[in-house]
Amino acid sequence: QVQLVESGGGLVQAGGSLRLLCAASGRAFSSYAVGWFRQAPGKEREFVAAISRSGDTNRANSVKGRFTISRDNAKDTVYLEMNSLRPEDTAMYYCAARPLPTAAMEEQLYTSWGQGTQVTVSS
Repeated sequence: QVQLVESGGGLVQAGGSLRLLCAASGRAFSSYAVGWFRQAPGKEREFVAAISRSGDTNRANSVKGRFTISRDNAKDTVYLEMNSLRPEDTAMYYCAARPLPTAAMEEQLYTSWGQGTQVTVSS
């Protein structure tokens, strides 16, 4: 298992940018696939983006063209670069990891979760 800590959230105006970080501790993080999920008040948690062990990525249609996921295995960190933010992006953002090479969109396939970082986008 790995332990995950998210950071980088905050309050930003619509059209602004934020970069979220997911820092991992534990063994062999580079062998894990990592995903970002978000949950807005009163809504189900939803998939945002994921990155495989080899760097292949997948993103939800709602964030394509605006969000980019990347990883730096030397730093045991995964990033979520968020641009052109909208009020509907407001949510708690969680990173999650699974000890398999392929990325996944289904949250039940992830075994380790962070505590989340809040992103608030004002109109």
